[in-house]
Amino acid sequence: MASGFFAILDDIAALMDDVAVTAKLATKKTAGILGDDLAVNAEKATGFVASREIPVLWAITKGSFVNKLIILPVVFLLNAFFPDIIKYVLIVGGIYLAFEGVEKIVEYFFHPSDKNTDQVKVETKTENLEELEKTKIRSAITTDFILSVEIVIIALGTVLEEKHPLLTQILTVTLVAFIATVGVYGIVALIVRMDDAGFRLLKKSKGEGFLSKLGQFLVDALPIVIKALGAIGTIALLMVSGGIFAHNIDYLHHILPNLYPTLRETIFGFAIGLVAVAIFTAGKLVYNKVITKPKISS
Repeated sequence: MASGFFAILDDIAALMDDVAVTAKLATKKTAGILGDDLAVNAEKATGFVASREIPVLWAITKGSFVNKLIILPVVFLLNAFFPDIIKYVLIVGGIYLAFEGVEKIVEYFFHPSDKNTDQVKVETKTENLEELEKTKIRSAITTDFILSVEIVIIALGTVLEEKHPLLTQILTVTLVAFIATVGVYGIVALIVRMDDAGFRLLKKSKGEGFLSKLGQFLVDALPIVIKALGAIGTIALLMVSGGIFAHNIDYLHHILPNLYPTLRETIFGFAIGLVAVAIFTAGKLVYNKVITKPKISS
């Protein structure tokens, strides 16, 4: 009996070793997506009152965990019974990411006053602030869902290439998904609290020495980092979506084949996002003018 027990322990140790090695390989392959995920979600988790940053980030993190709980079993079932559908799921998600990226660019260049107007409303009405917070959380969780689908599928593709048994596949992909959530939102939490850390260093050093300079640097750097993340996050949306299109739409394999891959994928993301924004805008105009047009009573 003792020998059987130790044999089970040996099997478990071997399984965990396979999971650790495969998870390391899968994490390397998803590193680019994780970087884009960080940029996108850091941009979405900033811009709130200091006292609300961590609660908002925690709400997004919980939503991210729920996303993984939904995605993991669905992806495994689809891969087992309908593997071809995964490609179309990715393409639909890519269209959403491209739409969101181009929409940000359009708003920046053509509706710059909207942001200022919204800011005034937020400062004067608490309910607007709460609604803005809920909207950004929903948007962040939706974006996280799409990025999580790609991370999970890439991780699954890695374990399938290695031809590991089903249990190893499940444990590896789940571990990678967990690392992605904890890693990304842990770093985002550090970013959004940069200024608080800086103020504490300033207070502790009493305005003198290296700690004081470091604290001032953190305080001054936060607005720059937030603006940079906004731009990086938008570009990341186009890059990720373009990558999805480039790898899953055969027709695009023959377009701009000699162009640098990252630039090529960004162009694809922007082009398809522009079409998506145009269709959405046209549909919205038709809806407002035709469907919601008040009827004239006779």
